[in-house]
Amino acid sequence: MVDHETWGDEQSTTTVSVDGHDLEVAYHEDGEGSDDPPVVFVHGIPTWSFLWRDIVPEVAEDRRTIAPDMVGYGNSAMSDDFDRSIRAQEEMLEALLEDLGVDRIALVAHDIGGGVALRFAAHNPDIVEQLVLSNAVCYDSWPVEFVSNLGLPSTAELDREALEGRLDGAFVEGAYGEADPEFVDGMKAPWLTDEGHVSLVRNAVATNTNHTTEIDYGAITAETLLLWGEDDVMQPYAYAERLANDLADAELAPLSEAYHWVPEDRSDAYAERLREFLTGGGD
Repeated sequence: MVDHETWGDEQSTTTVSVDGHDLEVAYHEDGEGSDDPPVVFVHGIPTWSFLWRDIVPEVAEDRRTIAPDMVGYGNSAMSDDFDRSIRAQEEMLEALLEDLGVDRIALVAHDIGGGVALRFAAHNPDIVEQLVLSNAVCYDSWPVEFVSNLGLPSTAELDREALEGRLDGAFVEGAYGEADPEFVDGMKAPWLTDEGHVSLVRNAVATNTNHTTEIDYGAITAETLLLWGEDDVMQPYAYAERLANDLADAELAPLSEAYHWVPEDRSDAYAERLREFLTGGGD
């Protein structure tokens, strides 16, 4: 199991254009190239690609994996001069895949990364062959109170200890069972600098429910797995059931004993079920 510093050291960077801004994107890449499309992992808020620390190595045994930090997150650009909404993150993802020469993918996404993935899959059905959504924002399911509060001007004025306390509330109290300190430290690390603190506030205030209510869910043709933490109160399982009804080819896969951070709460079961799906074993 890698720590967040090692994960960061293993990342590559490239520059992509988002809304006319040239922005650096950090991404973690693993696995060998094969005839199968790469598996792309998209995180949410207030996380970064380190969310997938236990999942990527398992999937990379079979496939090439690409796990970017969204712009404004992790080790990607954090300057205070660009949009970080999921509409903008969709543009980032499209530009990154083009930069990497990737034209077919399996797409795995969590939280607002799920909103990015839903938009991208609806707009690019020829690129997304498989889609895995975990406790994903959709419809009008978001933003939740915790994220809305992060976007308040007063959050930018918090001292570092108070900000860290809020993040502990999300990652320690939000864990199912005892939280792994390395996971908690890793999730907090990008935000505990002056630039990161402001970027987190900007990320939170950029949440826009219209960006998922406007999606044509019927346009998504990818084979879809709704791998959902069943006990989540932030993105409840009822939304997975609604997606299952609206998507053309979707399978429900609830994971019990898991809250919102399902890739962390049930990492072994999550990786196993994901690999089954990606290889066709879930049919």
